[in-house]
Order: sequence, then C-alpha cells, then structure tokens
Amino acid sequence: MSRPVPIKKAQAKPRSPARAGRAKPPRKAKRKPPFRAEWNGWLLSLEIAALAVAAVLATMFLLGYSASWLSGPGFFANLLPFAGGVVLLVLAAALLLIVWWQARRWLSERLRYLPAATAVALALSWVWFVLHDGYTPVFTHFRTLVGGKQEAERVTLAHQVYAAYRRHDTGGLQKMLARAAAFDPAITDAAKAFDVDADLLHGIAATESSFMPRDSRDGGKGLFQITAVPKSITREAARELGVAEPSVADPRHNAYLAAATFKHYLEEMNDDLFLGLLAYNIGPRNGGLRFIMQQYGASDFATMQPYLQTLPRDYPIRVLSYALAFKLWRHDGKLLAYEEGDNAVHIQQVGIPGL
Repeated sequence: MSRPVPIKKAQAKPRSPARAGRAKPPRKAKRKPPFRAEWNGWLLSLEIAALAVAAVLATMFLLGYSASWLSGPGFFANLLPFAGGVVLLVLAAALLLIVWWQARRWLSERLRYLPAATAVALALSWVWFVLHDGYTPVFTHFRTLVGGKQEAERVTLAHQVYAAYRRHDTGGLQKMLARAAAFDPAITDAAKAFDVDADLLHGIAATESSFMPRDSRDGGKGLFQITAVPKSITREAARELGVAEPSVADPRHNAYLAAATFKHYLEEMNDDLFLGLLAYNIGPRNGGLRFIMQQYGASDFATMQPYLQTLPRDYPIRVLSYALAFKLWRHDGKLLAYEEGDNAVHIQQVGIPGL
C-alpha cells in the first residue's frame, strides 16, 4: 500500500536585501490651511464688539420695558420690584456669559469664524429690532428713566409742539411751503455755514415773516425780521458771505444774519433749544434772556415760561411746530393730519427738528 505524498507548503520568496532595507513611507497627514495669528485678534475684537452692542441694546430694552411696566411712586408696588429686576438682570447677564463661553468653544471647533459670525448675527438682530416701530415707546420710557426731570420736561414741551402742529390749517401750511421754495437755497446754505438745523431756520422764518419779507413797525426787517444784531455776529455773517457789510434787504444776507444770531444764543443757553429760541426772540433788550432768568430765579424753559407774556412764551412752540411741518414735508413729501390713523405715532417717530 503506497503512502500518501505530503504536500509541501509554498515558501515565501526571500526578500532581497535592497527591498528589505526599504521602509514603507508613512502617510502624510493633511495639513490645515495656515491661519494667520492676526486674524485671531481681529475676529476676537469683532466678537467682543458685537456682543457689547447686543448687550447694550438688550439692556436698554429691558430697563425701558420695566420702567413702563413698573412706573409709579409706590415702594412695594413699583420701586422695590424694579430694583429686584435690575439685580436679576445682572445675574442673567453673568449666566449668559457663562453659556456663551461654553458655546463658543463648540462653535470654534467647527469653524474658527463661527463665534464671531454668530455674535454679529445677534447684534444685527437687535439693531433690526431697535429700528422697528415697537422699540420706540420702550426707548422713550428708557429716556424718561435716565433723563429724570429734564426728560419729563422735554416730553411735555414736545407734546405742546405736536398740539400746535395739529392746530395748523393744512391749506395755509401748503401755501407757506410754496412761498418758502424760493428761499430754500439761501436758508440751507446759511444753516450749513453756521452748523444749525435747516428745518429750524425755516421754522424761524415762517414764524417771523411767513416767507413774505417786509419791514415791520417794531423795526424788524426782511425774511427773518432782523432787528438789533451784535457787531460780532454781523462780522461772522459778513465773513461767511464774503462781503464787507451784510444787507438785511438781501434775503440771503438776512438768512446768514439769522443763522449766526441763532447759533450765538443757542451756545449762550448751553444748547437748550427752547431757551435758545426764546433768547433769539427776546434779543439783547432788557439785558437779554440770561438776565431775566436770573431775575426770576428760573433755571430752564419750563420754569421761565410762566413769567413771560403770551407771545414770547409761545414763540419756541410756534417755531418748532413750523419746523416740524418742514421736516415732515421733506421726509414724507406731504403734510399729515396729526389726529388721523397712526399719524401721531409716525410724526413722533420722525421727531421735532433739533430736539
């Protein structure tokens, strides 16, 4: 009986010394694109700035909303809850910072630009909300909260201006706007020369002459009814006009003299618009408005108003109501009836020139 022949396993061929000495080259790791170090600084700065904008706008909204909701003098019903809300706001801000710090690590692992992009998107969303109509009343409450007495007086006087605008005859205002068109270039140039609001200058001219230049019995001359102008102001107007002596009969010269005079009194009254207009109207007679205020112990327009006669007391209100009409005409291309629909809210959003 024959024995089975064993099958030999195939032996691996011996590697040649040359091939055995060769090592298999390691795989090259994919390199990430180089990221400049200065870009890290710019992205971090952008992220911080965007977060700061969002935080400021959100704080103003929350404080303004709280001031509206909790307004009142009661300690337990108003003051204490508001103070508690401020404490909660600080704690919430600290918690949000912790959450953001954790979130930004997760975002930066996915894309280096992502934390800055997210912060910018958050800031832009708040900016959009601020520009939305719903933010206006909240911001008004915030201004009242911070401005205190001065802001309360400003709001009261502003509503006097809105009421005066409401009482104007629309047809009469339209005719006056048509007459004003011939003097627009001169008034606009004068406003630019002395850095005052052009709508305010239009309001002064409307109050003084209704854009019908003439000489009046009280000595007023021309478009702005110029009377006694200090020599220093006359020299300033002459320098801007490039003439030796301004002529009050020339509407352009008249406008420059009015702009220089108004600018002078506005600076004298520390940029208080109502007092500046009142000082413009009173002029240097009786020692000027500053002397009269010292005589009666008045510190602002609200405390000065009761001591004045009817015309000077109403002068700033009349000027600003006309100025508001010019601003609305320039903004909307028409005059809106204050009491119709949502016009009152829109007019308040457009705002009184210079205020």
